[in-house]
Amino acid sequence: MGTTVIKSYAKINICLNVGNKRKDGYHELDMVMLPIELHDSILISKEKRNAKDHFITIDDFSISADKYNTVAQAIDKLQKKYNFDDLFTIFVHKNIPIQAGLGGGSSNAAFTVKGINKILKLGASDDELRTICEKLGGDVPFFIDCKPSRCQGIGEKCSPIEVKNDYYVLIVKPKQGCSTKDVYRVGDELELDTYDVDKVIECLKEGNDDELVKYIGNALEKPALTFVPEIETIKEKLKAFGLKIVLMSGSGSSVFALSTDKKLINNAFKEIQGDYTVIKTKVLK
Repeated sequence: MGTTVIKSYAKINICLNVGNKRKDGYHELDMVMLPIELHDSILISKEKRNAKDHFITIDDFSISADKYNTVAQAIDKLQKKYNFDDLFTIFVHKNIPIQAGLGGGSSNAAFTVKGINKILKLGASDDELRTICEKLGGDVPFFIDCKPSRCQGIGEKCSPIEVKNDYYVLIVKPKQGCSTKDVYRVGDELELDTYDVDKVIECLKEGNDDELVKYIGNALEKPALTFVPEIETIKEKLKAFGLKIVLMSGSGSSVFALSTDKKLINNAFKEIQGDYTVIKTKVLK
């Protein structure tokens, strides 16, 4: 069998609320997540019969590619559930910046699970795959459907939402990233803001961007700023270009801007290069 190539998409958070910390260490969340066209590429192929284990490589040397990465964990959990003996070579070509709040590692895990399910014809339903993915991290189940969604619980309870407008996206990431664990740790010590998720969903459905600007927000921005103050600088720069829907994604450190005006996105893209990683992409529906 040859190599299967899978696109592993990123996400942005247009709204994110953080609730109480649970006994298992996770937090109760209420988020609106949008998948975007930016993606890693995952190459999956079966190992030969004499192989002893899965072989996983990632072409970003800042990421650990040992047994404990999310891709390895995803395969292990799928293997235990469906009792297959096949071993795989997995190569992940990274385009999604790390420590950016864009869900790259979570996406890789989910799309690996989906890929192997298809290759081996396991017949696992999306619900069954989501159950497996729940044990890998809060964002992972979202990527099974990979559609605009309201995500609650620790992120595993995903309900599809409607997005009327076709959005172009500009992502700007400073050199310094944010550790999700550290951002939540500091967040536990602060009084975090809360945002009206229902209103955000309503505005997205109606395509009312003027109202949407009033309701978007990310509770993790306050703790993330203690690590990367430049996040605020980037937001102000994007707004100065005329972009209105501007927010930090996830636990940071990337900032995104949404607009239906492609020229506005292109102009900002040209002007805000410098010391940042700058990416143009689109929202997927």
